[in-house]
Amino acid sequence: MKHKLFEKTLVARLNRGEEILESIEKLCKEYNITAGSIQALGACDKVKVGLYEVEERKYIPTLIEKELELTNLTGNISTKEGELYLHLHATFGDEEGRAFGGHLNYARISGTCEIFINIIDGYICRVFDDETGLNVIDF
Repeated sequence: MKHKLFEKTLVARLNRGEEILESIEKLCKEYNITAGSIQALGACDKVKVGLYEVEERKYIPTLIEKELELTNLTGNISTKEGELYLHLHATFGDEEGRAFGGHLNYARISGTCEIFINIIDGYICRVFDDETGLNVIDF
């Protein structure tokens, strides 16, 4: 991974074999980022995304292992009980132009990935919401 900070924007390039969430966590810890927004695109060959079933209060995972374009990754950085908390959603496209996505749990890079992290000064916290079973933003 290569990365460089430009004022309040951290730009990173991931290489083949690196994992997106692990890499973002590493960057956040290195630069002490506790709040921000994330955008990325690239290519992956193994991804795990989830759909949250509100009524059942659980994620339904989908694992896909084939060549994919990461057409969009968007999300945010916050904290929960003092620990880093990433909330990322991703959309992928396959060789037939089909798109799919969801809550990102894992993504291994097959080619490259370009990540832009916009850093927010301060903290955005998460708290557990009894009604939905989700960890929601709180200020």
